[in-house]
Amino acid sequence: MDMEKTRLPERDAHEEVPRLSALDKRLLNEYQHGFPLIQEPYAAIAGEMNISEDDVLKALERLKTLGIVNRIGPVFRPHTVGWSTLAAMHVPQERIEYIASIISSHPQVNHNYEREHELNLWFVVTALSEEEVNATLNEIAEQTGLEIIDLPMLESFHIDLGFALS
Repeated sequence: MDMEKTRLPERDAHEEVPRLSALDKRLLNEYQHGFPLIQEPYAAIAGEMNISEDDVLKALERLKTLGIVNRIGPVFRPHTVGWSTLAAMHVPQERIEYIASIISSHPQVNHNYEREHELNLWFVVTALSEEEVNATLNEIAEQTGLEIIDLPMLESFHIDLGFALS
């Protein structure tokens, strides 16, 4: 399971960072891998944790609201289901938020992020086919008027995206 993390919202220096409950930590630790692939996964998790399904759903919604979890979904080995690519752009700093919003408006884009580099805006495009990925890249280039550097995967590496919260 992919519980994609996002940048936490900006906080005032005096504002307290949200604390994770024991339930939050257990959900994050135990279900990054081995998420039940059944019709009612949250009921199964609740049964394993000896709590109600409503408690599981409320905890996950709280984690989403806090910006700790962005999405819950599968992670597939690249190019086994559909096609994807990593792309990068050089975006003038004063346009970064605007260009990022254009990129994010495409359903084929699953995330984008700013980097400290000449190529300062990176994003991943995922679609059913290589042709659809390329069409999305072309559409973003037309909408933004900026060049996109397509960085397709040349060699696959397995990186465990799980993070233990101990």
